[in-house]
Amino acid sequence: MIEQQLWHPVIAAHELRDEPLGCTLLGQRLVLWREHTHGTSQVHAWADRCPHRGASLSLGRVLIGLHGARLECPYHGWQFEAGGRCKHVPAAPEFDPPASHVATVHEARERYGLVWVRLGQPTQALPDLPMFEPGDNPAWRQVLCGPYELNTSAPRLVENFLDLSHFGFVHEGWLGERSHAQVGIGQVEEGVDGVQVNGARAWQPRAYAGAEGGAWIAYRYTVPHPFAAILRKDAAEGDPVSNAIALFVRPDGHESCTAWFAMATQGDGSSDEALREFQDAVFSQDRPVVESQTPRALPVGRLAPVTEVHGPADRVSSAYRRYLKRLGISLGTC
Repeated sequence: MIEQQLWHPVIAAHELRDEPLGCTLLGQRLVLWREHTHGTSQVHAWADRCPHRGASLSLGRVLIGLHGARLECPYHGWQFEAGGRCKHVPAAPEFDPPASHVATVHEARERYGLVWVRLGQPTQALPDLPMFEPGDNPAWRQVLCGPYELNTSAPRLVENFLDLSHFGFVHEGWLGERSHAQVGIGQVEEGVDGVQVNGARAWQPRAYAGAEGGAWIAYRYTVPHPFAAILRKDAAEGDPVSNAIALFVRPDGHESCTAWFAMATQGDGSSDEALREFQDAVFSQDRPVVESQTPRALPVGRLAPVTEVHGPADRVSSAYRRYLKRLGISLGTC
C-alpha cells in the first residue's frame, strides 16, 4: 500500500508530553512517546503492542534512568529502549533479552508543530516529509490550527484548498465576493515532485485576519505530497503582510480525514488566538460544502462511479488529480 510508505501527521506535538500516547494511523494502532535526554527531545512511534503478551504499550509509562529513556509495558513491566529492544525483564532480572524481544518501531519526526510518522520504507520514488519553508524560518511567526475532523476523503479536502473559484460563494465577504468571482489561475506546472502554481490571483475583501479592506491577492501553490498543499499569499502592493498556509491532512479512511493548518505570517499584528479564530471561521464555511460532495472519494480514474465535468478555472485541481494517479494513490480516490 503506497500510503503506508508516505509521511503522515498524527497529532499536534504539544499533545505528546511525558506519558505515552495511543493513536491510530491507516488502521494501525500506534504508541507515541518522548525521549528526553541531555536537554533534547526525540519522538518515537511504535506499534501499540508489547511483543511479550500483546498488551497496549500506550498504557505504560516512560522511565528515565542511568541507561536513558525506556518505555515500560503496563502488564509485566518489560522495559524497551528507544531502538525498540527489550533491555530488562523484572521477573527475571538476570535474563539478557535476545534481539527477537523487540517492539515494532516506525519512523517518527516532529515538524511544524506536528508529529509525523511513516509506517513503511518506500519501494519507489515517493515524496518525503513536506517542506514548508516559512515554517522552518524563525523570522516568520507560526501558529498551528486544528485538528479538524471531516467526513470526506483527504484528496477532496486538498482539492478544495487548491480551488480559488469557490471563494466568492463559500467565503463571500471574507475571501471573495460574487461581484468579483473571476480568478486568475496563473501558470500550472506538473512534475514528479508534485504540482506548482505561480501567478494566481483572486479578489479578497478580507485576505487575512488583520486586513482592513479588499484587494487583489497574489497566490502561489505547491503540492509536494498527495495529502498536503502549501500556499503563499502576498497582500497588495504597499501592504507589508505576507502569509503562508500549509494544509496537512491525515487520511483516516476512504471517506474520512483529519486536518491541520500550519500558518506562518510576517507583518500581521493579529494575536495567535485571532489567527486561529479566523482560520476556524473560514474552515467552518468550507466544511458543509466539502462534506456534501459525492462521492466523498475523489474521482481520478476512468472507473470512477461518476463523471465530473471541468471548467477553465479547474486546471489546478485537474493537475492534482493527475498527480495522484501518477503516484498510484488509492486511499480516498476512485
